[in-house]
Amino acid sequence: MARARRLIIAVILLGAAAGGAVWYFNGKEAPVSALTLYGNVDIRQVELAFAVSERIKTMDVNEGERVSGGQLLATLDDRRFTQRVAQARAQLAAQQQVVAALVAGSRPQEIRKARADVEAAKADAGNAARIAHRQANLLKRGLTSAEQAEDARSGADAAAARLRAAKAALALALEGPRQEDIDSAKAQLRALQAQLALDQTDLADSRLVAPVDAVVENRILEPGDMASPQTPAYTLALDDPLWVRAYVSERHLGKLHPGMAARVTTDSFPGKVYKAWVGYISPTAEFTPKSVETPDVRTNLVYQVRVYVCNPRNELRQGMPATVTLSPEDTSAPGCGGDGGAPSGSQAASGP
Repeated sequence: MARARRLIIAVILLGAAAGGAVWYFNGKEAPVSALTLYGNVDIRQVELAFAVSERIKTMDVNEGERVSGGQLLATLDDRRFTQRVAQARAQLAAQQQVVAALVAGSRPQEIRKARADVEAAKADAGNAARIAHRQANLLKRGLTSAEQAEDARSGADAAAARLRAAKAALALALEGPRQEDIDSAKAQLRALQAQLALDQTDLADSRLVAPVDAVVENRILEPGDMASPQTPAYTLALDDPLWVRAYVSERHLGKLHPGMAARVTTDSFPGKVYKAWVGYISPTAEFTPKSVETPDVRTNLVYQVRVYVCNPRNELRQGMPATVTLSPEDTSAPGCGGDGGAPSGSQAASGP
């Protein structure tokens, strides 16, 4: 009887334990497991070309060299550009003198001469008028011919006209150049200034400089080649920022968010973990690329994910396969800190 009672008690306890387990696991949310993505290391590339056409004089860097922003990479034969700048400067200087002369107006000597011309014309007109008047009186008395009287009257009219012309010249000298002429000369001056700026820009463009810190991936042209804006001279690899381009299926999309900490590993350096974080999640779906190896069916829709990764020793290369592990429990802040060689945390949410 006691044995049967103990058996019943044991059954009851086991049932209670089973019920408690069912309540615990059904009532409490299961922890989210780590997510593993597969992708490739990706960087941006720049096809760097001259902005002007001319024969290349020097190519100063080679493949594999690291260059800094603003560093000189190549130069063109700049004689043609230098001569154009000199010509534009001379034309500009000449036009500046034209504008200065128009703005200054008539010189004092010119005004004094115009006044003297008026006085001389006034004296000539007065003398010619007196002669004409005398000849007219003589004609009335029959002491001169009609022809002489007419000549005297014509001379007086001509002298009066010269006086009017001299007065007009004085007025022009006092007023100075027309405002329209000054504005036209100033407009021509601005055009020559713009032309000089363009020629100076062409001269500056005969020097090819690195836009940012980068690595020379390919040296395409050589000294003696004809450069043009359509023909790149170098291909630069911009390895800052460096990221892994991976893809996540729709059912795992909710586990990711920008700034989420991650770890990156590669086959080239087994066991080595690179600090990383999610920087960008595509807002649109696409078919899974064939290069992505995932357990899902290849025709499933996936979303591109950009995972920024720290590369302090410059070990990661373009196209290198990489494995990304994301764990919700990892709460480390995005960014490389003192590791260097990768983007700062402010780029965590940047787009493509």
